[in-house]
Amino acid sequence: MTQHSENAHRSTSAPVVVGIDGSDASAAAVRWAARLAADRDRELHIIHAMNPVAAGTPHNAYDAFAFATMQDIRLAAERELAAASDQAKAAAPDISVTTELSTGNPAATLIERSATAYLVVLGATGSTGILAHLGSTLLAVSSHARGAVVTVRGPDPDRRTGPVVVGVDGSEVGEPAIGAAFAEASERGVELVAVHAWSDLSQGAFGGSGYLELPIAGFEEAESALLAERLAGWTERFPDVAVRREVEVFGPRERLATWSRTAQLLVVGSRGRGGFRGLLLGSTSNWLVQHADCPVMVVHPG
Repeated sequence: MTQHSENAHRSTSAPVVVGIDGSDASAAAVRWAARLAADRDRELHIIHAMNPVAAGTPHNAYDAFAFATMQDIRLAAERELAAASDQAKAAAPDISVTTELSTGNPAATLIERSATAYLVVLGATGSTGILAHLGSTLLAVSSHARGAVVTVRGPDPDRRTGPVVVGVDGSEVGEPAIGAAFAEASERGVELVAVHAWSDLSQGAFGGSGYLELPIAGFEEAESALLAERLAGWTERFPDVAVRREVEVFGPRERLATWSRTAQLLVVGSRGRGGFRGLLLGSTSNWLVQHADCPVMVVHPG
């Protein structure tokens, strides 16, 4: 089931954007993005972003050395873009692929492109790469991009079995993630598992107290009602999606991490329950981007 809206990310011209750096992690991201682009009939746009390349005429020995070095870096980046294009075509032969060598800041470039992208895809790990390593670029893009950002990670990121799993915190700021999760489950024709936890704390994490282990009167009934309320409108819009509901007292990240071993995609919101824009990522989202065993989609409003 495909949903249509005025949202720029759903425009028929919005491409799947993937950032690369030539590492194994970015190659995995390219393959994942290519297959998704083929499934959704989208163009794939591959970006290699690097800091400004010397382009002026050298005026002294240092300028000449810097110029030659940066030209070597540019040539290497162009080769990596060509290789990534080949990898995308091998994974999805019929897709349309475009490439871009940007001389801007990697994070800023991808954040800018995210405004008109169907979604942005990045690799999760790497050694010395610009875009694929789990560091400042990945976290900055996951935190500040528009729309959805997928971190491709896990031992089998191309897994086509298992459900889509969404973390539901019960707040209004989490609505875009719920909507994206329903859309993904519908597109993939799989079950949606909605996991809701009353507290973001891990078991025993509050000053060594075990108070969360104690029975809480009416907890399950109240939190189940809250979860049902958050899902109600979406189940009406996506009647083809079977939904399983899980309510926990605490530990959403641990439960979602467990699900990531068998899920084909985890979907989470970009901020915590309070929705403070100053926060980079909600604690659960931040942790899952670094530790989940399947691709993680972080969904931003707008």
